[in-house]
Formats: sequence, structure tokens, C-alpha cells
Amino acid sequence: MDAMPPPDEATWMRQALALAERASREDDEIPVGALVVGPDGVVIGEGWNRNIAEHDPSAHAEIVAMRRAGQALGNHRLVGCTLYVTLEPCAMCAMAMVHARVSRVVFGAFDPKTGAAGSVFDMLADPRHNHRIEVTGGVLADVAGPMLTNYFRAKRGLAPR
Repeated sequence: MDAMPPPDEATWMRQALALAERASREDDEIPVGALVVGPDGVVIGEGWNRNIAEHDPSAHAEIVAMRRAGQALGNHRLVGCTLYVTLEPCAMCAMAMVHARVSRVVFGAFDPKTGAAGSVFDMLADPRHNHRIEVTGGVLADVAGPMLTNYFRAKRGLAPR
């Protein structure tokens, strides 16, 4: 019997988008979801924005997912892992990824205001760091972007786009 091929980037991003929907629906948080896939292709951590619910400015989806992955591995290093997130990481999350030695980041929507994976800053590939991270952006951005836009439109009492 042949082994199943590993999920592709869009498959993982759909899982991250489902987590983002939970952020909005369950916690009224900004809909950003993230998951960490280990070197063996198994999800070892997932999360969504929790900064409002936990009164914690660092509880972004990526940080929550990396904390859970670190606990699952029993290590603060996430060597060989790929982090999937629905929004381009901010500077705080990007530097946490560098510190954790994440191998790869795949994100959905670009963030032209605070993106730190190529839009405003390019912290993940900066040669001055002792670790650089491979980045793929724009995966299912056509879904991730409107999800964020419509969340903020709803907060302002505007119709979705």
C-alpha cells in the first residue's frame, strides 16, 4: 500500500484559517490562526490570537502555537519545523521564530503596516541574525485577507466586502 503524500501548503493553510475562524467566533479576537508542523509532517502546536482573552500582548497566534509546539517537543528550539500562519508575522513573532530556530514560515495575507517577513521589515531573512528562515507568503491570501478585512469592517458596523 502506498503512503499518502504529505499535505501541501494550501491544506495546512486551510487548517490555520479554521483556527483563525475560531479566534473570531469563540473569543472575538482578531482572526489569525497558526500551526507548527514538525519535521515528520505532524502538527505539534496550534493556536489563534489570545491577547485580548488572556490580557497578554504577546499571545499572538504564532506565539501560542510555538509555545504548544515547544511543550510537545520538550524543547524551546523548533528545528526542522514549519510554521503556518494566516497573516504575515509581526516583528515580535518573527524574532521569536528566529530564536526558536523555526526552519520555515508560510503565511497567508501580507501585512503592509507591520509585516516583518518582507512587507515592512524582512526580519526572518536578515543576514545579521544567527539564523535565517525560509519564507513563503501569499498562500490563500485571497481567503485570509478578506477574513481580516471583514472582521474589522464588522467591528465598525460596515457590511462585509
